[in-house]
Amino acid sequence: MQAQHWRLLSLLAAGLPRHVTELARAAGVPPHGLNGLWQQMPPHIRGLLRQHDGQWRLVRPLAVLNEDLLHRSGEKSGFQTALLYECTSSNDEVMRLAKQSPESAHRVWRQVYCQSAGRGRQGKSWQAREGECLMFSLGWVFDRPQAQLGALALVCALACQRALSAAGVPARIKWPNDLVCGAGKLGGILIETVRSGGKTVAVIGIGINFVLPKTVGQVASVQAAAARPVAADGLVAALMCELAHILSGYAQNGFAPYRADYEAANRDCGQSVRLLHNGTCLAEGQMSGVDDQGALLLATPAGMQRFFGGEISLRQSEPLPPQSSRPQYLLLDGGNSQLKWAWVENGRLKSVSKAPYRDLSALGEDWRQNGGVQWQIVGSAVCGEEKKAKVAEQLLQPIRWLGSMTQGMGIKNHYRNPQEHGADRWFNALGSRCFSQNACVVVSCGTAVTIDALTDDNHYLGGSIMPGFHLMKEAMAQKTANLNRPYGKVYPFATTTPNALASGMMDAVCGAVLLMQARLRKRVGGKPVDIVITGGGAARVAEALRPSAPDWGQICIADNLVLIGLLGWFQQEQGQL
Repeated sequence: MQAQHWRLLSLLAAGLPRHVTELARAAGVPPHGLNGLWQQMPPHIRGLLRQHDGQWRLVRPLAVLNEDLLHRSGEKSGFQTALLYECTSSNDEVMRLAKQSPESAHRVWRQVYCQSAGRGRQGKSWQAREGECLMFSLGWVFDRPQAQLGALALVCALACQRALSAAGVPARIKWPNDLVCGAGKLGGILIETVRSGGKTVAVIGIGINFVLPKTVGQVASVQAAAARPVAADGLVAALMCELAHILSGYAQNGFAPYRADYEAANRDCGQSVRLLHNGTCLAEGQMSGVDDQGALLLATPAGMQRFFGGEISLRQSEPLPPQSSRPQYLLLDGGNSQLKWAWVENGRLKSVSKAPYRDLSALGEDWRQNGGVQWQIVGSAVCGEEKKAKVAEQLLQPIRWLGSMTQGMGIKNHYRNPQEHGADRWFNALGSRCFSQNACVVVSCGTAVTIDALTDDNHYLGGSIMPGFHLMKEAMAQKTANLNRPYGKVYPFATTTPNALASGMMDAVCGAVLLMQARLRKRVGGKPVDIVITGGGAARVAEALRPSAPDWGQICIADNLVLIGLLGWFQQEQGQL
């Protein structure tokens, strides 16, 4: 395919209708020449076109990007970007720069559409048809030798999982760094390194199936798994943001701050697995998690064993008997619009699921498969008694609903009346201590946005509540003439009404967060103040905050923060901490 084909597809890739005059201008042909140009497209793309009244659209999105948007996203996240139509592999392009000098490759991002020699882990080839896969490589320079970067692949997988989850894709991680949805592989990561001038340049190649490939079996894709259509431009921007953030943190602090998040996102933690090398079983046992170097911890009859990645493959196996006699229990997070729940075994979140209150049958099925008389059920709820009753209908044991407290896990609650303090805000504050020991602003982006302050010496000071993004948009639609518009995109200076609405809502949230950070920093005498963000809009808020946030602390995205807080509190009560 030639450059004009890719320019044409970049306008159609999101699946939205485009007029033929705009398409012809982008492709550099007269309108009557578009059909001939389209006939040169590969068959799997050619059949996606629909035409009506001078408008063209594709029946499904493609992994084709707007080059200007790619460069703008790169500027926001600090990457030097380039879009390549074809090359041997994107890793080769970045490695060529790395061999020139470490500085040439640092924060370089190369997006490619076609690779003639794409490769994955263990020497496997990575092949994809045009428009079906997001393929890119980035360079990052570390001041440490390669031997001290054992968990790099794991944090890269976590960054991708966060971006995918924020886009509505229920991605999980298979140790060490495969991205999966259910039983299907969603993406892979290949890291190659070169040592130069006392520095290690990591060349990180990532491939993510954007639409379901028909030529490869046992795979998953972004579009098939997502709860809503996903635009390639937005997903790449989110991936850039998460990778830049997590690689900066990893370079400074190592893997320890991300270990709990990685284990929560891992598909197999708490499960029975087999480790294979060249088809031979090396060991079998229960995956207990990972250590601070990224090694897999496997509980076996012979004791706990550690394994690093390399040429080892992991497979699920039949369940083994529990390796611990600690109590097993179920945690519930009853939000306003949906319920989350997590099974806990051996002191860790085994899995996290969610469902709307209108249909909690998945909770009941999960209970019938995993529950038992030995299980305790502990929950936090802001959803009201009617929804709590619906939860109770699915479970066959009493639920211990916890509210806000005067103190817990060493944190003192200064809320005037803890009984009226939202339990989610309290357990978010407790959970934030897994991500920051500094003073921190704890932000939850759900139906409402809550913004709370926690000092470095563990005083919870309270905070503020404001409408969430959906509530703000709903209010504008209902109470303001001519503003019932679809969601737009956030821009510094929006020039369309949908974009102005999206930008205004984001500015409101970010402004409130930054104001709280400034107040808290003054309260703690100028010490660092981190921002810990959770909830469905966390990634978008973090992306919007980072370019303008003062350098007063880290910005961290923390999934399932209420459940993490519940877990910590309950373990302390049971004497397990």
